[in-house]
Amino acid sequence: MTRSLKITLLGSASALLLGAVSAAADCPAVTVADMGGLSPAFPQQFELAEFQQAANCILGFSENPDIAALNARIQGNPELPALAGRLPAEPLVVAPYTSIGSYGGTLQGTSRATESGTSDLLSVRHVNLVRYSDDLQTIVPNIAHAWTWNDDFTELTFHLRAGHKWSDGEPFTAADIVFWYEDLILNANIYETTPGRWLFAGEPAKVEALDETSVRFTFPVPVPGLLNRFAVDYGQPFQPKHFLGQFMDKHNSDAAARRAELGFASEGDAVNFFYGPSDWKDIPTPLLRDATKTDAIGRAVVPTLESHIVIEDNSQGRRLVANPYFHMVDTAGNQLPYINEIAETYVPEREVNMLRMLDGQVHWKQQAVFLDDFPVLMENAERSNISVALAPAPGSMTYYAFNRGHNDPVLREVFGDPRFSRAMSLAMDRDELNEIVFLGQGRPANALPVEPVTVGFVTDEQITRNTEYDSETANALLDEMGLEMGSDGVRRLPDGRPFVLRLTYASQGGPVQMHELVRDYWAAVGVRVDLREVSSDEYRAAANANEADILTWKNDGVSAPAFSQDPRSAFPPFGDFFNPGPGIAWAEWKSTGGASGVEPPADVLRLWDLAERLTQIPLGSPESDEIGREIVEIHLDQMIRIGTVGDIPEPYMHHNSLKNVQPLTAKTYDYYWTYPYRPQQWFLAN
Repeated sequence: MTRSLKITLLGSASALLLGAVSAAADCPAVTVADMGGLSPAFPQQFELAEFQQAANCILGFSENPDIAALNARIQGNPELPALAGRLPAEPLVVAPYTSIGSYGGTLQGTSRATESGTSDLLSVRHVNLVRYSDDLQTIVPNIAHAWTWNDDFTELTFHLRAGHKWSDGEPFTAADIVFWYEDLILNANIYETTPGRWLFAGEPAKVEALDETSVRFTFPVPVPGLLNRFAVDYGQPFQPKHFLGQFMDKHNSDAAARRAELGFASEGDAVNFFYGPSDWKDIPTPLLRDATKTDAIGRAVVPTLESHIVIEDNSQGRRLVANPYFHMVDTAGNQLPYINEIAETYVPEREVNMLRMLDGQVHWKQQAVFLDDFPVLMENAERSNISVALAPAPGSMTYYAFNRGHNDPVLREVFGDPRFSRAMSLAMDRDELNEIVFLGQGRPANALPVEPVTVGFVTDEQITRNTEYDSETANALLDEMGLEMGSDGVRRLPDGRPFVLRLTYASQGGPVQMHELVRDYWAAVGVRVDLREVSSDEYRAAANANEADILTWKNDGVSAPAFSQDPRSAFPPFGDFFNPGPGIAWAEWKSTGGASGVEPPADVLRLWDLAERLTQIPLGSPESDEIGREIVEIHLDQMIRIGTVGDIPEPYMHHNSLKNVQPLTAKTYDYYWTYPYRPQQWFLAN
């Protein structure tokens, strides 16, 4: 029997449905607060035909009165056709949380720099094929209006919205998904090595357009958890063939001349100039790369399906305007988004960012706001006209990990001994960390490859193993390893050097106060740590180049949706570019067949096979739980990541002029920040 989550409608064309409507009544402007007795197939949203049938009405459509002026600011966009020519034939009808919104205004955001605490604003405009509802349990339609699995989870078919258009008015079809996979992901000119997350048991999928609105993924092995990736991932499995394809010989007979005209040396150079070379949006746009090229091509950024599109980008921040072709409407027929513009300002200093929030200059902030910020935000909430709340924050625990394949062979040997990581774990007073940094709201915990609260197989013993404060045992383990204490209170490495490490960190990755406390804990057992704060970009560059002594970040990307379909936290390097792990040299050894890198221990070698098997079994099944437990045990035996304090809530804030804001079920990157809460229906009150 075919497993299907496809909505059954009376017909894809509204006209067929409307003939069955007895009265052309105005549709009820329902909200989540008052659904008027309507019960959608998926929470808080309807397909157009579903809504009109349920409400016995015909939905008329209205547009933002400023949309033509906003469109004129999008480089390369033609004049707008009427709204009927911009909406899909099957728009997604969204029930706002509390009220039908009003158009206008600029959503003000703040971050430290490009890719430094800014992905919460990225998520405000984000779309993907599907998403999680705000219950964080139900996957609902978005770009795709329906999907179907075959019996053994080797075929996944998505059905797109007829008449959907890119932000420049060009048609969006199944061909754009095929283009993304075949011509970008599998293209060696774009990716020298195919990203492992888009291979399945080491083999590519087959992606084929069945017609303009149907696309089928066929996988070499079962991938029952893959829908989760399309629900929470920043990566968008669609790119505009009409735009990027112009630089490719396969799609344009004049591509070589076009590249030469613009000064691109190769197909890869041309595509990557606009593409990134990835679908991560939080990087400088072509606006910051070469204005002569963007002027010559008549466009600065790639067309998008998101709610807002970048029109300005400089060292001080970026600005976006509403996408005039966005595919959502509210229950009164108003095209979303309500908010005209998004303005993101880069402020390197954490203290200045806080002052901006307290001065009413920021409408929304959740990322890089920590529990030690909560008191000052609450104390000033009324004066600043802001609302401040706490939400569970799975994946937000700060971890520490020692570079297991360090370029220094002496440090590599020390770090490779699990006794060292165990000693450093026991040397940390997590109860004190909890009280000072987290206001007593959390509990000592390990940083595991899966978030315990999202699965059922992790035990309390595993969560807390080796997390007690025991400096006596920590010192004994270090003595046992031959790391003798010097007269200056600093231990000596096996070659006689003082044991001094550099902890390079970015404030986006965790509370600064925690690093200072951990430094002192480790100094007390004879391991001196020098702290150095850098930007997120600098931290990632050094860590990914295998130049870090200690890795530290939030233990994100480990909730059940990620663990079930892309468990990159489970096997080396135990992370990705944005959250580099301590096993980079181990991963290099594996990928090069032992030609370079560092050979991992035998139990670590098992992790690749276990993770691969895990993705082929439905999460929550007995076999899946057994594999998950084994992965967790290997991580604990090796002490891959040293956890600190878990189960902590974290604050977020919004200005009270921002409306239709729903209390967060969770504040977490693991479900991509605001994506489950439909920020396209936020609006700014005058």
